[in-house]
Amino acid sequence: MKEVTLGLVGVGRIGVMHARNINALNEVLNPEGTLVRLKLTDVAQEHARSVAADFGAEFLPSVGELIASGIDGLVIATGTATHPDLIKAGVDAGIPVFCEKPVAVNVAQSLPVLEYIREKDGTVQIGHQRRFDAGYLEAKRAYDAGELGWIHSLRAVTCDMTPPPVEFLATSGGLFRDCSVHDFDILRWLTGREIVEVYAKGSNNGDPAIGEVGDVDTALALVTFDDGTVGTVSASRYNGAGHDVRLELQGSEGSVLVGMDHQMAVRSAELGIAFPAGEAHKTFAERFHQAYSSEMAAFVEVILGVRKNPCTPEDAVAASRVADAAQESLETGVPVKVPR
Repeated sequence: MKEVTLGLVGVGRIGVMHARNINALNEVLNPEGTLVRLKLTDVAQEHARSVAADFGAEFLPSVGELIASGIDGLVIATGTATHPDLIKAGVDAGIPVFCEKPVAVNVAQSLPVLEYIREKDGTVQIGHQRRFDAGYLEAKRAYDAGELGWIHSLRAVTCDMTPPPVEFLATSGGLFRDCSVHDFDILRWLTGREIVEVYAKGSNNGDPAIGEVGDVDTALALVTFDDGTVGTVSASRYNGAGHDVRLELQGSEGSVLVGMDHQMAVRSAELGIAFPAGEAHKTFAERFHQAYSSEMAAFVEVILGVRKNPCTPEDAVAASRVADAAQESLETGVPVKVPR
């Protein structure tokens, strides 16, 4: 039986979710003959010790000791500002790295990290989990198979049920960078095309504190692809119906809608229609539970050398370039070309 030991840095909300999913991998991967073990660390040591005890993991007091203890892959679930140094530490240790998006707080700070990874021939997978969601995978299959014909319109939606703390929004870089960047990534991944221009608008009708820290609570971006196709990317912090994530692709031969299931956060206004029948998702963790699990399984496969990196740092930075352009358009009120 193969053994893979993952070292997790950061056990906040996302980190605990990853710890849970890593533990569950033994049920997912055992048919492959792989045993996954977990070690972890966090600057909040008492909390980290408690999490380690909950998951039967080994606690190490520092990142250096975690890496030195012998791990096969490093999972980074800490604040964005710490990502560059932690990525470099994993690359220096010669082990594959999984890091939550983004690579760094902005594109400018990401570029030296990309160069470092290339120079060291490192392997770094970035956490854009939607690439593993069953609906998005089916939409890509249909698109690639030509079942939709040529695409004339794309509409992406990401709406949180409630906003995160204002303290987070003050440092997140804005709605496009911390939320819609997932849509920008999935549109590039699914179509295989680059977004070349963005025109964005936003509004604030919720908590005034969101505007005071320089953000908006609702925004819409009109995106233009390199073949002239147009699409929209919309986001909101205040979607009381539930956590709503959808993608509509309309083509000359057919259309598909990702996220149209019995837990979608909408209700039909047509008489006699009882769809959807289920309770709407309330959080992104609920909506993408399967995708997050599959994402971590893919990282183990990358470590084992049986799978190519499914989301490179270059991919992540390309999506961040679009998010930066959207933010610039929001602030200036004019369309912005996406730099290459």
